[in-house]
Amino acid sequence: MSIPTTPGVKVTPSANAVGVGVIGAGVISGTYLEHMHQYPDLRVLGIADVDAERARAQAEAYAVPWHGSVADLLAIDDIEIVVNLTIPAVHAEIDHQIIAAGKNVWSEKPLALDRDSATQLLKAAEAAGVRVACAPDTVLGAGIQTAMRQIAAGAIGEPLTASTTFQAPGPEAWHPNPDFLYAAGAGPLLDMGPYYLTTLVHTFGPVAAVSAVSSRSHEQRTIASGPRQGERFSVQVPTHHAALIRFESGQSAQSTFSFQSALMRLGVVEISGTEGTLVLPDPNTFEGESTLWRFGEDTPTTVPQQGSAYGRGAGVVDLARALRAGTPETASGAVAAHVLDTLLAISEAAEQGQSVDVTSTVPQPTRLAETWDPREATL
Repeated sequence: MSIPTTPGVKVTPSANAVGVGVIGAGVISGTYLEHMHQYPDLRVLGIADVDAERARAQAEAYAVPWHGSVADLLAIDDIEIVVNLTIPAVHAEIDHQIIAAGKNVWSEKPLALDRDSATQLLKAAEAAGVRVACAPDTVLGAGIQTAMRQIAAGAIGEPLTASTTFQAPGPEAWHPNPDFLYAAGAGPLLDMGPYYLTTLVHTFGPVAAVSAVSSRSHEQRTIASGPRQGERFSVQVPTHHAALIRFESGQSAQSTFSFQSALMRLGVVEISGTEGTLVLPDPNTFEGESTLWRFGEDTPTTVPQQGSAYGRGAGVVDLARALRAGTPETASGAVAAHVLDTLLAISEAAEQGQSVDVTSTVPQPTRLAETWDPREATL
């Protein structure tokens, strides 16, 4: 089945643009659709959801020419990449359907809820000759990439340690349907952890072992806004994890992930080395300046981001260009599987009260060129 070029988009697609379909028309689909329409190397062709009305509404709101069922979307010949924006509990299931249809996967995080599902997913993709890439793609943003280039250039000397913090009261304060964020596969560890752990893997390489503690402040929470305001729901996972992480390189990090702090501290990533400390932008954003503190200097230096500012869907562009060029994608499923392995090890270390080895490994991801820009037509 084929469909016409998307009407009403903000840019003209490249001559060899990659056709994209979206599964999942929930809250996050809006920002994906808004940005992907601005990337000329992509052509957004359709959106599917179990709620047909929700798919229709998003298709109309973002000038997507087709909407319907998952099965029908997967039958559209012109779609090469399918963006999976479903809830974490069905990520692996939907990704297998995408692979079985012979299409490439861009999955929201986490890649799966357990190690075996992630491994089987990557094996299925390899056997089918398609690729799996995975969020977060914020690590591809100019803010984090500029910081990575600063570290590589020796701005802090030899990088040795890191400290990351995400602490907040919890998403029920603003999210109209926060239940899934407190269910298996979510909580602050698996919902927010991928942003921080992915940044650390880009900085130090793969993780070797972790230790951790955890707690859960309330058995139930109350939705504070939207049509379900006042409704209570059960909390199924810990709402606070504190982890000590050791990398294969011998470097280390300490990380806090919390939905039970009245004091909000978001986006804290500090990398320290033999000559100084670099404070990175929030890893849940694509842009932002860094701050460099060096030994012997009384005031810090502001490091402006270098490169284009952009938003979600940049990783889909990276995958599309990698497909056309026959090169590896940066936000790969392999990196996501290793990050998942690490996050699950943190959970297990907290439950067991002992250090847990991370048995998977992955090459340290390469940095993007300063000139990399998803808004540029390259295909």
